[in-house]
Order: sequence, then C-alpha cells, then structure tokens
Amino acid sequence: MDDKDWIAGAAKALAIIEAFDEEHARMTPTMVASRAGLSRTAARRYLLTLRELGYVDTDGKLFWLAPRVLRLGQSYLESARLPRTVQPFLQRITATVQETALVAILDEHDVVYVARNGVNRAMAVGFVLGSRAPAPLSSAGLVLLAFQAPESIDQWLASYPIKVFTPHTYATVERLREVLGEIRRNGYVVTDQQLELGVRGVAVPLRDRHGAVVAAISVSMPIGQESASGALQRVLPTLQETASLLRNLV
Repeated sequence: MDDKDWIAGAAKALAIIEAFDEEHARMTPTMVASRAGLSRTAARRYLLTLRELGYVDTDGKLFWLAPRVLRLGQSYLESARLPRTVQPFLQRITATVQETALVAILDEHDVVYVARNGVNRAMAVGFVLGSRAPAPLSSAGLVLLAFQAPESIDQWLASYPIKVFTPHTYATVERLREVLGEIRRNGYVVTDQQLELGVRGVAVPLRDRHGAVVAAISVSMPIGQESASGALQRVLPTLQETASLLRNLV
C-alpha cells in the first residue's frame, strides 16, 4: 500500500476497539494505550471521540464498548455475498441430518461463523452469527488451517498460543500438525470434545470455482450414543454434496 493512502487515524481507532475483549471489558485510557500501542493521551482522545460517536461508554474513569459496535459486524453479515449464498444450503443440511449447520471463515487465530441454521441441542457452546472460536478447537477451523499453503501453516503454528479447554483438546503443536496432515489427505475432519465435553463436529472445505478454499461447512452435534464413525457416515455425504453444489456459486 502506498504510504500516502494510509490513514493512521482510522487504524488507531480500530486498534482501540479491538483492544477490548472478554478479559479486558472495562479499561482505563492507560490500559487501552498499552494494548493498542498508543500513548495515554492519544488513547484518551480516541476513546472520547468514539464515545461521542456512540461506540464506547464511560463512567469517567473506565471505558467499555457500546452496543453500536455491533453495527460493524452486522454490516458485514448483511452486505457480504457468502452468508447470503450459503444460507439456503445450510437449511437443506439441517433438514437432512437434523443438526446445526454452519459456515465459518478464518480470521488470524480464530474462526468466525458467518452463517448458521438449526438449533444447538443441549450444548453450552452455541455458535451464533459472528461468534468466534480458536481455530484448532473447531472442526471448521481445523479444515481451514489444513488447506493453507505449508509455509503458512508453519507460520500459523509458530504464532498460535495453545489453549486447552478439555482433556481431549489437541495440546501440542506436533499433534496439531499431525491432525492437519490427516485432514488434508482425507478432505474432511471429525472432532470430538475439543472445546466442550460431549460435543462433536464434522467439517469439509468450501472451495470456489478456482479450487481455492474460501470457507468451511460444518455441523455441530451432541455426541450422545453415536460413534464418531456413525456420525461421519450420517452427515459427511450431505456436507460433501453441499460443498460441491456451492463450488460455482461462492
């Protein structure tokens, strides 16, 4: 990008918004400055501007994000072509296999769910539109990682901070690399209890007409009494057929 086209103020304002997360929901300007890489004075000015625009609130000491921030994500969901294109196909998946169907894309270390259909049955983790999860903890995320270029996978694994949520979570880079290789060879993945006990996921890559992987289609379900092989036999053909039908549409 040409330096003359770079608007530093826009980048800094977005850095302020992205500084907030679950562990940093309410912060002082000093805390925001540290997380956004700005001076305290600059952070305070941006926070006050964002408050005036309705994107943050404050009690005079602490600042936090306001509901208006949700408009940014909603604008993507309403304007992007992918969510609109896949939605009827997700409805078909749910009607066929009676499970929640989702489409996700990769955003740095996370997957973001941009389309879904169905109801999560007796599961604490409910992937709603716009929700995020660490990529290796979801079937969709593993598929998206597996079909990157080998050098990109190496860089991603080198920068990923391992997060363990259950006794079944892939807890080492070596194990993750092994799993990604298996996915690339098989063309699909079935995962059990990576993020939440009792939950299984099955996913396949969604390719565009040029063969590039642009998203992942997955289903999420309670494990119950069904074996992994039984779940795979039940839902994989529908996922693969859907991915094939969408290939010339995304």
